[in-house]
Amino acid sequence: MPYKVYFLSLGCAKNQVNCEQMMSLVQSAGHEIVPDPAGADAAVVNTCGFLASACEEAIGHILELAERKRAGELKKILVTGCMAQRYKEDVLAELPEIDGILGTGSYGDIVQALDQVMEGGPRPCRLGNIHTAPQNGPRILSTPPWYAYLRIAEGCDNHCAYCVIPSLRGKYRSRPMEELLEEAAELSAAGVKELLVIAQDITRYGTDLNGKHQLAALLRELAGLDFHWIRLHYLYPDEITGELIETIASEPKILPYLDVPIQHCNDGILKAMNRRDTKASIRTLFKTLRQRVPGLVLRTSLITGLPGEGEAEFGELCEFLREQKIERAGVFPFSPEEGTRAARMEHVDGEEAARRAEIAVDVQSDIIDEYNQSILGEEREVLCEGFDGQAQMFYGRSYAESPEIDGRVWFTADGEPEPGDFVTVRLTGVMDGEVTGERV
Repeated sequence: MPYKVYFLSLGCAKNQVNCEQMMSLVQSAGHEIVPDPAGADAAVVNTCGFLASACEEAIGHILELAERKRAGELKKILVTGCMAQRYKEDVLAELPEIDGILGTGSYGDIVQALDQVMEGGPRPCRLGNIHTAPQNGPRILSTPPWYAYLRIAEGCDNHCAYCVIPSLRGKYRSRPMEELLEEAAELSAAGVKELLVIAQDITRYGTDLNGKHQLAALLRELAGLDFHWIRLHYLYPDEITGELIETIASEPKILPYLDVPIQHCNDGILKAMNRRDTKASIRTLFKTLRQRVPGLVLRTSLITGLPGEGEAEFGELCEFLREQKIERAGVFPFSPEEGTRAARMEHVDGEEAARRAEIAVDVQSDIIDEYNQSILGEEREVLCEGFDGQAQMFYGRSYAESPEIDGRVWFTADGEPEPGDFVTVRLTGVMDGEVTGERV
């Protein structure tokens, strides 16, 4: 008997890909994917477990679904993903509303787990091997039709002192290039125009297969497919090779937008966090990238309140931001995550870490404002994504804005550009930290 199944995916794009694969498996088994939990037979919550705050968000969604279950609008709740993997015993013990869990090594078991849940027997607790779980498989895209993610590897071997990902996702495993190119060709044939190449660390791609960095070679192959834009996310600073820089600089489809998480700039903190960079090496890398890649927009991630950060070290971080003028930055207060080495190190309290994060965000806001002013008058290619009736303006993204994490470009236009169309926009103004313009 077919079920009606609702999916909710939380957290990062890599998690979203897992959810898309699960949806495809469920649909292929003859069940119906529904857009709303009301009236569904089962709800699948694909959770993030990276930070305590992400777990709290997931629990909030689970409790909302539990209310629907009590009201008779929903029959079963299955929890999958990183939180289920990280806190399996706690999830089952403290959330009796849940009917089963599926860990990060068992996404391929979604159909069998649903069958178990719907049959009403013992709650399934499937936790496969996180180091060997398959990564491929068909997907039902949950992004707008004009962009999609290509996850080129799973897991992480960097073992940063503050991070739980290796214990949730396993060792680093690159996917075979032939498999990736086949999946990318399918995405291209489906009409995807912007391909986002993702992994916890894309720069390490291929090194576990034959000891050689293969990202540059993969990108050259992807650029031969019918994509308009190729965007790169999570390049580990000390793994960026000269060949990779040359490929990015010379291939027009690869956007001059690079997400290079540095977390901090103080040498002592970087070393304590098991990062392999120094302030000098980061500075040299950014200088090289800006020299070789015209119009480069850098994105990074920063953590305030890390162990070893006093006022002097925090001031150093803010000064480094002002010096480097990094166009995009996500700033997060340090979260001492259970099971990490950093959690056992001396650090400021959460309130102070949050205060510093707010200050760093203010510094970053000034940098963004300066950048936005500097590009006024330019004409940029913009991927139209919709029309806002209240603002009476179209909106979209240029190469400088990645979906979900950066802002938008707002513009007026004669005619009616459709979502998914590329248009040329002359940038003329700024509105709430985002740029505005008019279609040329």
